[in-house]
Order: sequence, then C-alpha cells, then structure tokens
Amino acid sequence: MPPASQPPAPTPKKRTKSKARSGRRLFAHDRALGVRFVAGADEAGRGCLAGPLVAAAVLFDYEALGPRDVRALSVLNDSKQHTPEGREALYPIVLRTATRVAVVSRCAGGIDARGLHRTNLAALRESLLKVARPGCICLSDGFPVGDLEGHEGRAIVDGDAKSAAIAAASIIAKVTRDRFMHRADARHPGWEFAAHVGYSTPEHREAIQRQGVSPLHRMSFASTAYQQLAL
Repeated sequence: MPPASQPPAPTPKKRTKSKARSGRRLFAHDRALGVRFVAGADEAGRGCLAGPLVAAAVLFDYEALGPRDVRALSVLNDSKQHTPEGREALYPIVLRTATRVAVVSRCAGGIDARGLHRTNLAALRESLLKVARPGCICLSDGFPVGDLEGHEGRAIVDGDAKSAAIAAASIIAKVTRDRFMHRADARHPGWEFAAHVGYSTPEHREAIQRQGVSPLHRMSFASTAYQQLAL
C-alpha cells in the first residue's frame, strides 16, 4: 500500500522590518553626530487654511538616554506615519524622555502680518533656542532657521523621518495643535475643525463657502480655496 501523501511543508514567511525599529534607526542617526546634546525642531499646521502654526523643539541628552528610553520610543517616527491614537500615546513618553521640550505657537493674525515662511522659520528658531544647551547641535526639518546664537544648526531634508529629535518634536507639535483645534471646534461651530484641524479638505472649503471665515482663518494664505470664494 503506497504511503499516504504528506502535506507540503509550510513556506517560511519572509521577515519584514518591524516598525518597532524605526525609533532605533532615528536615534542611531542622532548619536552618529557625536555630541552629547541633540535638539530637533519641527512644525505642524504650516499648510493649513485655519488655526495656528505650532513649532516644537525637543532636546535629547545622549549621556542620560538609556536603553529603556530608546525601547519606550522604539516606534518613534514622523508624526504623519502615526494615527492620532499613536501620536497621543507617544506624546507623554517624549515629555518624560526628553531633557527639554518647548512649544511656540503663532496665530492666524501673526501669520497674515509677517508671512507664512518667515513666521515658520522664526517659530522653529525660537523653539530651538528655548531648549539649546552649550555644545548641542540644533536640527531643523527642511529649512535653515538662521542665527542660533552660537549653537550649531543643521537643516535636515525629511528630518522627521531621519532624526529622533526632529521626529519627537513633530509628535509634540502635531498633538499640541490637534488638541487646540479640537477645542476650537466647540468655540467655532460649523467649520468642523475637529475633523480636518484646519487643512484644506473639500468639507472645509464647503464650510467656508457656506458660512464664510472664522477668526481662526488665515486671510493671506495663497490657496485656491480662498481664490474661488472671492474673499
């Protein structure tokens, strides 16, 4: 009697890079700079039609940062790669792990008065100066921020996906701004700020068309949403 056929052996699953490695990669980038203190800054809300621009800076002390801290931030990444729940979970861990954290906010009126780009650079610079210590390297996402009063500054393209300090700052900035816009939704009903947090979504543009602008809207922002509404 022929032997019963054996089921085929299971095909080994290909190993994929775990998302939990993202934080280790980002911390390795900053450690490779070879200094004790690394500060990073990022913003949230630059491309919005309404609401503040929020810049944040985070300082990590690599002599104080231990394996447990890196493990706690093992999933750290650019804030856009996380869900709102994921960002909220990381927020207190960043606050606990960082040596210094600073937040700088600029309202719609200030953006209109100074211009978006100038406002953004000034907010990033101010946040970095609030956390900088002698000997640290100050990293900014994308743009050089100008004179840092003797501190070394470097602009990192796509820095929130490369540097732990910048990625941590992006979490702080995004969570801070989103919380503000959720509170603003109750104070300014009808624009659905809690849903789109000020970005140019079809629903947001429809709300502007329906009931005009709120005190949170930026009137100088070069957007087709505003151009079409003849505001």
